[in-house]
Amino acid sequence: MIDVLYFAWVRERIGLSKEQVESSAATVADLVEELKAREERYAAAFADLAAVRVALDQELAEFDAPLAGVREVAFFPPMTGG
Repeated sequence: MIDVLYFAWVRERIGLSKEQVESSAATVADLVEELKAREERYAAAFADLAAVRVALDQELAEFDAPLAGVREVAFFPPMTGG
């Protein structure tokens, strides 16, 4: 099981802040595809991956990063500011 966390507008579109996901995904991108196939709200949240960032166990990562050994995946909009 992987803890999946959603922040800001990603959370608003999906309607959850956190869930546990049983997944056979090898990479973050595979996990996103599994989530998008679940329901329209996931597809809407992940429609434009350029507008989403991901962290694995609280470390910024890319969508091609492997999920082996990862306990937590967080999705959030890009940070802005200075």
